[in-house]
Amino acid sequence: MQWELAKHDLLLADVFGFNAVQLGLPELDFLRSNRMPFRLTCSMDAGALLQADPVQLPLASHSVDLVVMPHVLEFSLRPHQILREVERILVPEGQAVVTGFNPFSLWGLRRRYRADPVFPWDGRYISVPRLKDWFALLGFETRAGAFGCYAPVVEQEKWFRRWHFLEAAGNRWWPYGGAVYIIQAIKRQSGLRLITPKWQDRKARARALATLAQKTRKTGQ
Repeated sequence: MQWELAKHDLLLADVFGFNAVQLGLPELDFLRSNRMPFRLTCSMDAGALLQADPVQLPLASHSVDLVVMPHVLEFSLRPHQILREVERILVPEGQAVVTGFNPFSLWGLRRRYRADPVFPWDGRYISVPRLKDWFALLGFETRAGAFGCYAPVVEQEKWFRRWHFLEAAGNRWWPYGGAVYIIQAIKRQSGLRLITPKWQDRKARARALATLAQKTRKTGQ
């Protein structure tokens, strides 16, 4: 959680807009570094500002600028429907940020050979390539991303300290083997053209007005 919160802080600090929504894990504030004026948590769990099922969000279409989904897709029976709802409520060029457990990691191996009906082993882990394919089908462009937490699963602090060297080594030698990942995707809309100010035209008009003013002053003299 510390790694994920730190990555969200870096990724979301400069994401601008008006409305941001966090799906799941209402007890943790993944939007704390974002500066949008309206931020809310949405989940079926107690503590969420908006209690609703992510597969059917009670939010207007094209009304949200940012959606973060910390470990939502892999613990849902309908992850595709959640992504479709996210695509629906996002404005064009809106952003979605997903965190999940990596099936191609030491944690993924542990889940495969020692499955337990408790968190986090009871989820259906989604690989990054598959998640990128899902985003592409919905018209999203995946951008920034990172992997982290390379140490194996341990229950005692002393063993965690002994395996901690894998954090630096894993990030260097097998960067795609981290237990968790974070991915940023941007909703693209075909035919959308960004209209920017015509700075050159404005400068030309300003020069013309300045020349006209000078001629007027000379004529008046």
